[in-house]
Amino acid sequence: MTTTLFERLGGTKGISMIVDDAVDAHMNNPAVNARFLPLKEQPERLAVIKQHTIEFFSAGSGGPPVYNGQDMVTAHKGMNISLGEYMHVIDDIFVALDKNGINDEAKKDVLYILWSLKGMILSK
Repeated sequence: MTTTLFERLGGTKGISMIVDDAVDAHMNNPAVNARFLPLKEQPERLAVIKQHTIEFFSAGSGGPPVYNGQDMVTAHKGMNISLGEYMHVIDDIFVALDKNGINDEAKKDVLYILWSLKGMILSK
C-alpha cells in the first residue's frame, strides 16, 4: 500500500511545520529576504500567506482538496521573481524538509511540484 505525499510530509501538521521553517529560512536568506522581511510587520498577511501555502501543498500532495488562495500566476503577478530567487526559495524549502526529517523520495516529489510551478511564478 502506498502513501500519499501529503502523508509522507506529515499531513497538515507536518506541512505546517515545513512552511513555518521555510518562511523562517526565506527571512534569513539575503538573496530573498527583502521579499519576506516586510511580512514581519504584517502578521495578519503573513498568516494568510502561510495558510494558503499549507492549503496549496496539502491539496497538491493528496491531502484535503481545500485551497482558498489565488492561482499561481495571479498570486505572483507583478513580483518579477527571477530564476535565481526561485532557486533560493527552493533551497530554503529543502532546508525545511531536511529539518523536518523528510526522506529523499518525498523530497524528489516536492521538487517535481516546485519545478512544475516555475513557469507560473517567474517574472510575472
